[in-house]
Amino acid sequence: MKITVVGAGAVGATCADNIARRELAEELVLVDIKEGFAEGKALDISQTSSLCGFDTRVIGVTNDYSKTANSDVCVITSGIPRKPGMTREELIGTNAKIVEGVCKSLLEYSPNAIIVVISNPMDTMTYLALKSTGLPKNRIIGMGGILDSARFKTYLQKELNCSQNDLHAVVIGGHGDTTMIPLTRLATINGTPVSNMLSADTLKQVAADTMVGGATLTKLLGTSAWYAPGAAGAALVESIVRNERKVFPCCVYLDGEYGQKDICMGVPVVIGKNGWEQIIDYKLNAEEQEAFNKSAEAVRNMNNVLETMAAQ
Repeated sequence: MKITVVGAGAVGATCADNIARRELAEELVLVDIKEGFAEGKALDISQTSSLCGFDTRVIGVTNDYSKTANSDVCVITSGIPRKPGMTREELIGTNAKIVEGVCKSLLEYSPNAIIVVISNPMDTMTYLALKSTGLPKNRIIGMGGILDSARFKTYLQKELNCSQNDLHAVVIGGHGDTTMIPLTRLATINGTPVSNMLSADTLKQVAADTMVGGATLTKLLGTSAWYAPGAAGAALVESIVRNERKVFPCCVYLDGEYGQKDICMGVPVVIGKNGWEQIIDYKLNAEEQEAFNKSAEAVRNMNNVLETMAAQ
């Protein structure tokens, strides 16, 4: 098994570190455009091998995609991160060119790879990756919903004073501060609805905190978060390479599911060795479906920016 992570910044390096520690591949390649950066991060990770007990071989390269040849899974984290006050939409112009170029370079050497997109704005970058490569839709997966759901569980845990591992809580829709949809109605703790334990006002606040989870961290840190996004990316990769068939909320191409077509958005999917293998229908109620439709409209508006750029 061989895995490539493109982008050796905070998110990419954290994702690579998690992949190495979990021994998800015999070889892990870290790629970056900055001279020596990926090599340094790879060497640093390698020097934890005897301390953390893993044997994954980690190598770093500067923009040399030939070293990524025959990768089974490729994770794209490259692009500029959000700055305080910057929206994901504002990242489109720069990151679209980067993601499209990276996809082309990866597939030149690994035509059968499954591509995981973490770069923002993630829904639009996932759509771009699919449309620009022409790959089967199951081989392009956006990570965002896994991260958003982890944040949802964190805010629920603070209110319930419980283990996050006992919680099942899912965020669907777009990966944006105004487009994601924390499904409070379906959130449970060991099978018991959290609505039995928390007031409607508290759940509303938890959902609101979840939706601005990324912006909250950007404001505190001065840049995008990295520990949780990196771990979320690695969890997705693990379900692929180990064929775990876990159900994760991921950004995938919809062709009528959840009432939407020709768009990539977060929905619950089964993740296995072939990429995403099945979309799970959560049977949204009218209010949730309306929110999903509004989210889709916002994502389409971002996607339209790609068409405008292409026409220029």
